[in-house]
Amino acid sequence: MNQIRTAAIPVAHASRMFMALLASLALMLGAAQSLRAQNMPNSFADLAAEVSPAVVNITTSTVINRPGDQLNVPQGSPFDDLFKEFTDRNNRGRPAPERRGTALGSGFIISADGYVVTNNHVIADADEIEIELRDGTKLPATIVGTDERTDLALLKIDADTPLPFVSFGNSDDMRVGDWVLAIGNPLGQGFSVSAGIVSARGRTLSGSYDDFIQTDAAINRGNSGGPLFNMKGEVVGVNTAILSPSGGSIGIGFSMASNVVAGVVDQLEQYGETRRGWLGVRIQTVTPDIADAIGLDTVAGALVTDVPDGPAADAGIQAGDVILRFDGKDVEDTRELVRLVAKAPVGASVRVVVFRDGGTQTLLVTLGRLEEAVLTSAEGNGRTLTPTEVPQFTIQGLLLGQLTDRYREQFMISPDVDGVVVLEVDEGSQAAEKGLRPGDVIMEVSQNPVRVPKDVVDRIEAARDAGRRSILLLVRSGGSGRFVALTLAE
Repeated sequence: MNQIRTAAIPVAHASRMFMALLASLALMLGAAQSLRAQNMPNSFADLAAEVSPAVVNITTSTVINRPGDQLNVPQGSPFDDLFKEFTDRNNRGRPAPERRGTALGSGFIISADGYVVTNNHVIADADEIEIELRDGTKLPATIVGTDERTDLALLKIDADTPLPFVSFGNSDDMRVGDWVLAIGNPLGQGFSVSAGIVSARGRTLSGSYDDFIQTDAAINRGNSGGPLFNMKGEVVGVNTAILSPSGGSIGIGFSMASNVVAGVVDQLEQYGETRRGWLGVRIQTVTPDIADAIGLDTVAGALVTDVPDGPAADAGIQAGDVILRFDGKDVEDTRELVRLVAKAPVGASVRVVVFRDGGTQTLLVTLGRLEEAVLTSAEGNGRTLTPTEVPQFTIQGLLLGQLTDRYREQFMISPDVDGVVVLEVDEGSQAAEKGLRPGDVIMEVSQNPVRVPKDVVDRIEAARDAGRRSILLLVRSGGSGRFVALTLAE
């Protein structure tokens, strides 16, 4: 009979093994803490001393037309004449005294000959701009150019000697969690430094060209226009806005990414204005429903909803195309396309890859200039619809009718719009959830034009018979077009 034996480890030996294991763990934890300590700066003093001479305070002065002692009452108030008489008597016929309002902000010098970057809102409507250097020297500044779309301005000051300056870094290299340093003039208190980390990347606020770095470094009023530095002393952002219910910093600040700023500043320095590329399309985001409806494998790209006269129309881009690549770069979404086009040189010929009819096509587009582009509505085709009523149809929660002159007048639909008019929308339907309303015009179904209600029904039934789960509608609403993907009812 075989005996089963167990090996017993002596208690003393087990204790030594346990202590050795604890020692190993302690060494590993110590090494990890040492690594973290190496990544965490002991002090920001050297960095602040290196870059701070290039950071400036900005004071602007603006004439306020309203007299300083003018009393305000509602226009038309029975006391209006009384207060006007009191003011005139108080001024004793002298011209009303002029008042000047002041505003404070920050900026930074980017060249030895005195070019200064700041926010446009810091110097907007200013009559006088004064720059205060770190050593207390005050110099007048002139405006070289401004860009409201990115809230940036380029100023110029003249000094007797070369000025200290800083350079732009690559904002795309910044990672969430990286250390950053904000320097500026918060609340008019003068030179101030705050440190934090990159909290998020690619934030947008309200502009088409927004690309903000979010940081928890303290940013307050007066920091606007100041620089956000990386640990190399390079500018990776321009402090522009904060999110705060109180008006003070709560650790949510936004800096326009340097890769956007550098391009705008270069154009302002060269031309005194921006010169952005213009493709000439209206676009919308590709959703999973839309991708499924058109047979696109990935939810990416920018869906073209309208192509007015311009570069895209000349190159053959059509409504319903999905722009997947622009000038050799993948287009992730509409924001990415807008940024890529804006960065492209005016007059450049670029290759645009579009998804159409289940495949891809490459088109060559010569870009125009956005600032000169005037979008005009396409001329009507002059076709007169017969006033004879055709049968109405209800499908997918929509009551559809023929687009006659009566409905054009009722819903104020332009004569150059053709399609099928939506007369009623079931409030509980998916169509209502997607924003379809009476007066909308369905122009295409599955990227095919429709003229009468039965066209819409036939297209939907054909898609259902083909096993499609959703269908794509091109809808004109309030003068603009958009694509709507509807899941087909069983």
